[in-house]
Amino acid sequence: MSTVIGVTSEDMLLPVLAQHAPSAIVLPAPAQQPLEQALTETWAALEAVGYLVVVLPAWLPADHRIRLHSLRSLLESDRMALVEVDLPPLAMALLTHQLRQIAQYDLGPGVIASAARLLAHYLYAGAVLGSVARLDRMRVGLTSHLKSWVPGARFAALATPEARLEQLTDGLRLPGPNYATHLAFGSPGGHPFGDEWVRGRLGQDWNCQYVCEVPLPAQSARWWGTGRLAEFAAYIADVGVLYQLVSSAHREPCHWCGLELVGDRCAFCEAGPAPGGDQGNTRTG
Repeated sequence: MSTVIGVTSEDMLLPVLAQHAPSAIVLPAPAQQPLEQALTETWAALEAVGYLVVVLPAWLPADHRIRLHSLRSLLESDRMALVEVDLPPLAMALLTHQLRQIAQYDLGPGVIASAARLLAHYLYAGAVLGSVARLDRMRVGLTSHLKSWVPGARFAALATPEARLEQLTDGLRLPGPNYATHLAFGSPGGHPFGDEWVRGRLGQDWNCQYVCEVPLPAQSARWWGTGRLAEFAAYIADVGVLYQLVSSAHREPCHWCGLELVGDRCAFCEAGPAPGGDQGNTRTG
């Protein structure tokens, strides 16, 4: 059996990169799809592929989150995993792309589900912002709030792997990755903002091998608290490197369902590895 990646919206599937990754299944919000149809399509995907790993943004609305948990319960399937990750929207889309890439290899569904949080640590995600007055995802000092009211003020924010917020100046340098990456960025359609700094200065400072523009996810403006932004993320594009990172991580079988996993909890049955490596209670069948 193989593994398919599930996403919560179409804009988590970046069309510029889609040709380089296996297909994924979209599980939309309740208002966009009746429950009966969602059940039918999800069951069909499980039957056709085997395992389904759905990547949940930590900022997903409550009704959408409840829908996904309801699907899993109603299907009574232990082959559907819900993996929550806390990243900005563009970084979430890139993580989804990476998972789709490694899903074509012989890693096993438990390892692929565990890889979501592992690979998230290798994403450098941030944005150029025209205002931080409504930014509530990061700590914003009083000085930065006041500067938001100055005409023409711009800020550079880094959300992960460490939070940092600075006023954008010619001398600003954001800490970046020390390994080979590509840089993706996006801004509201027809209203470029900060693109020149991302394309030029940031791409050079981070020694990115390639810089590409992608559609901005619909939730980006809400996540960053402003529509005047250019969201960016540096990511590992080489699928061979991604595979090596995941395959070289320490793995243990889940003592309940038997799937291999990375870390201390199985994304499918929510059990952890057996204490002391004792697999005597591993469920079979």
